[in-house]
Amino acid sequence: MMLSQDSRIKDLYKTPVGHDIISKLLLQLGKSEKLVTNPVVGNLKLKTTARLTKKILGPGFWNAFLNLVNTEKDVPADGKCEISHRWWKEAVFYQIYPRTFADSNGDGTGDLRGIISRLDYLKELGVDALWLSPIYDSPMDDNGYDIRDYKKILKDFGTMADFDELLEQVHKRGMRLIMDLVVNHTSDEHEWFKKALEDKSSKYHDYYIFRDNKNNWTSFFSGSAWNYYEELNQYALHLFSKKQMDLNWENPELRNDVIEMINWWLNKGIDGFRMDVINCISKREGLPDGDELIGQMMGLTGIENYFYGPHLHEYLREIKQKAFIPHEAFSVGETPGLGMQMCRLVTGEERNELDMVFSFDHLETPGHTRFEDYEYDLNYLRDYMIDWTQNYGNNCWMSIFYNNHDNPRMVSKIKKNKQYHTQIKKLLAVIQFTLRGTPFVFQGDEIGLENYDFNSIDQINDVESRNLYVELCKKMDEKAAFEIIKAGTRDHARILLPFEENKRSFENKLNSSNNSQSDIDNSAYAIFSQQQADKEIFEVYKTLIQLRKNNPELIYGDFELLNNKKDRFVYKRGNAVQFIIDCNLSDKNQKAFVVGKEYELVYATTADTEVKIKTDSISVLEPYEARIYRLLK
Repeated sequence: MMLSQDSRIKDLYKTPVGHDIISKLLLQLGKSEKLVTNPVVGNLKLKTTARLTKKILGPGFWNAFLNLVNTEKDVPADGKCEISHRWWKEAVFYQIYPRTFADSNGDGTGDLRGIISRLDYLKELGVDALWLSPIYDSPMDDNGYDIRDYKKILKDFGTMADFDELLEQVHKRGMRLIMDLVVNHTSDEHEWFKKALEDKSSKYHDYYIFRDNKNNWTSFFSGSAWNYYEELNQYALHLFSKKQMDLNWENPELRNDVIEMINWWLNKGIDGFRMDVINCISKREGLPDGDELIGQMMGLTGIENYFYGPHLHEYLREIKQKAFIPHEAFSVGETPGLGMQMCRLVTGEERNELDMVFSFDHLETPGHTRFEDYEYDLNYLRDYMIDWTQNYGNNCWMSIFYNNHDNPRMVSKIKKNKQYHTQIKKLLAVIQFTLRGTPFVFQGDEIGLENYDFNSIDQINDVESRNLYVELCKKMDEKAAFEIIKAGTRDHARILLPFEENKRSFENKLNSSNNSQSDIDNSAYAIFSQQQADKEIFEVYKTLIQLRKNNPELIYGDFELLNNKKDRFVYKRGNAVQFIIDCNLSDKNQKAFVVGKEYELVYATTADTEVKIKTDSISVLEPYEARIYRLLK
């Protein structure tokens, strides 16, 4: 049924898109869902709501809202089914950012042979699958997410022979490997784009999105989303950097070439892909101007016209049918902006689109952004995890992660007082490995890495941060602008890992006559000496990963919430075998959850288990402490 200005708020809230957008608005406003379910509000017609909010939201907002809602004709399946068993549900994934993971030859850049040298380390940790951030040939404008040649390895990382050996060694150890698939855009140095610029009548011109006149869309990396090409007297779209040109997915020839490339890699034997900003590949017909108010709210004008485009499902199914299903390959999509109901529509097993998605709604406390310096509220993380665990459906499967290459490290955001950081790291690990979902560990999580205290914009390499800094300096002084950048720069996650082989590359860099002192100061290598691998955290991860592997109930078992009062998170997992997980989310002592004598304490993040059992401390949870109990057989 098509909704209109005469439809009621409650009708919009029943739709997948309407539900997710209204939920996000309520969250940012600090309001409860009860506001919409209240008959007085729920029965308001949209035109009445638009009139009441016109000074705040304006008519354009509600028109854009209706367009999005009416684009989606489907509703998610109820999800009340048996949970299917899949290898990727049971696996623990480990994301490798190759440039800063392991340097095998001391040239200052991580490489494929460095990854090979660390496979036994990852196997010891308990990792089942590796996710490699881009290793393709690239001018590195956006650290490899601007691909020049999909079938070639960047020289800095090694050769295709090195990759083949890596894949062989991964499989030899019983692990799997997935790669980053970046197909919303290519580098402007890709052969397709070069040919597109040579001739308007070339088939490759229609591989990209050219227009005689640009619209008002802005880039994720600041400024207009359009480049002007004088030789064509046309503009070309780039949602990200000026060198990342958006592909035209409406063109079936383009789709065929992309799918051929996907199959080329799958034929080599890789086990799947993480699909970069995959929800952005379908743009609304005609590329209409974005609503200015939505642009102000989101910090991005035009996003309503592509974050959940009209042909997204169609394109995802085409990839699935022509590439992933024939190879029994795994897919996880990066889907910024999608809420739970929209995610259910792209991951429901019956829909044959994606196996899993990365939702980012839990990474910031509502009302805050990545570039704000504030203390993250763990109560929000708890509420998010409860909501998704209880409502995502048995036909869908969560990814559970705190960090990746695009975000500062969460532990540094939770508490400025470093006194509690070790306990917080352990607490987060307990939650990650005992909830239903697939854990994704980002490199350095397992050794307790935190954010780095950058002291100058010269130390920042991230193109997003540098572009934003330029924009901010137009509105404020350089010091204030840098403090904003420092809070949210992606470079926090892209620091060279403190492995022994990287220490050697750091020293080589420092002693090289080819590098000026400023080059050294501006590189990740100058930061290396201030990072330390925390062996205690490594053992925590290793123990919890093994506990999850040994107990399928922690993977597939039921979830029952026992306590979600402020600063508390207590839940039960399992069926025949049961676990109770008791978490203190605060820096204050809390009364522990009382479990019966039929439960044994199998893990605690603070003191030795036996010590706790023999003393009165068993009744008190220390700050940020977590415990795991198991039902005695």
